[in-house]
Amino acid sequence: MKSKNTVYTFDRVIHLGITLAVLWGIVWLLGYLSDVLVPFAVALLLAYLINPLVNLIQKKIRNRVSAVLISLFLIVLLFVLAGWLIIPMILTEISNMGSTLTELVSNSDLSAKVGTLLPADLWAAVRDWAGSQGVQDFFRTENFWQVVEKMLVKILPGTWNVISGAASIMMSLIGLTVIGMYLVFLSLDFQKVQNRWQDLIPAQYQDRIVSFVEEFSTAMNRYFRAQAAVASIVGILFAIGFTIIGLPLGILLGLFIGLLNMVPYLQIIGLIPAIFLAALHALEGGSNIWVMLALTGGVFIVVQAIQDMLLVPRIMGKITGLSPAIILLSLSVWGKLLGFFGLIIALPMTCLVLAYYERYLSKASGHSVHLMEADSNSGDSA
Repeated sequence: MKSKNTVYTFDRVIHLGITLAVLWGIVWLLGYLSDVLVPFAVALLLAYLINPLVNLIQKKIRNRVSAVLISLFLIVLLFVLAGWLIIPMILTEISNMGSTLTELVSNSDLSAKVGTLLPADLWAAVRDWAGSQGVQDFFRTENFWQVVEKMLVKILPGTWNVISGAASIMMSLIGLTVIGMYLVFLSLDFQKVQNRWQDLIPAQYQDRIVSFVEEFSTAMNRYFRAQAAVASIVGILFAIGFTIIGLPLGILLGLFIGLLNMVPYLQIIGLIPAIFLAALHALEGGSNIWVMLALTGGVFIVVQAIQDMLLVPRIMGKITGLSPAIILLSLSVWGKLLGFFGLIIALPMTCLVLAYYERYLSKASGHSVHLMEADSNSGDSA
């Protein structure tokens, strides 16, 4: 154990100051280059996620280039088929929701019913929101890409202004092309880099750096890919459940809750719009509001049970990864420092920092410290 009475000499303080200055300089440089680094970071993240599929196909055909091309073709085909099936349903839901909101803000029976259920101030806020120009324009949109554009304007206003204002549609297509090229090249070299990156490290530092990188890679594999798989399945299950009970905007809401599930327990936020939509649907259709609310709650309970009893044990195993508080904090801090680029690299950088800090604590205390691992029996779930 290190002495608690550590002496901070002038040299130690200077070295600490230089280290902090270098770290701040790196953050500033990343922020300055963020527009250039975003396509590369997106492609690297995608390459990391699809690499298991590429490796699986490569075992069958023994050719990396063919495996990469087949994997990308299958993924694109999957998204095209999903879009072909889902996009018309989404547009229909948006159109129906637009009609419902128009009826809600008018002097109709639906408006009167909702007004009797909600407190006056809350009802006024809901009516003002439903009648706002932005909401009305969004739900009047019949073109899917206009819907996507409006969503991006709301979610990523700064990034979308750069895309649309500085470069227009043509530059956006060029950006997607650049991401695609990065993705192909990174996927081709992924296995080579995995197998040979150690040779680039000087011999005297090799053991320490290789051990550290392996710990970081293990932490990332345990959390990121597994949580992404769980979140995707949960989103699909919610979309199916909401569609079965007839919840308005069920597909969009289900997929959105799946995205929220990348941060454990954050999907509970989806209860708020789900309850509102369920009540609105019941009042509009003249059905029992409590039955609709019960059905909506039932979807949450069933999906959560599937997640906790089946998906998490099978996919996550005994490792729960980063805690929800650390995930939210990392997204907030890195997003504040580097904007959209920071959101992309938030979890990998947090795993990297925690892996380094864990090694520092282990070295200082002389025993193993585990910050990013927890047993699933402790009650945590993904």
